[in-house]
Amino acid sequence: MTSGTSGDASKKIAAGICAILLGGFGVHKFILGYTTEGIILLAATLLTCGLGAMVTSIIGIAEGVIYLTKSDDEFVNTYVNSKKAWF
Repeated sequence: MTSGTSGDASKKIAAGICAILLGGFGVHKFILGYTTEGIILLAATLLTCGLGAMVTSIIGIAEGVIYLTKSDDEFVNTYVNSKKAWF
């Protein structure tokens, strides 16, 4: 594993935990460098006065579990190299 890969893999835990705890605000998307997707989640939560947080939080929990259950290499290939933004 190269040093670049291990650095990218370290984002897995941060993104996974933030997705589960703060998924409604899109924090995990910003950690992974997906600014547009992070803004979409944040706007959906804020512009609906928090009502959209029910949906965006479920998305965050699902993505957090997916991130944390992938191997480091699979995570890097899928979300860092291939830039798969959703699920």
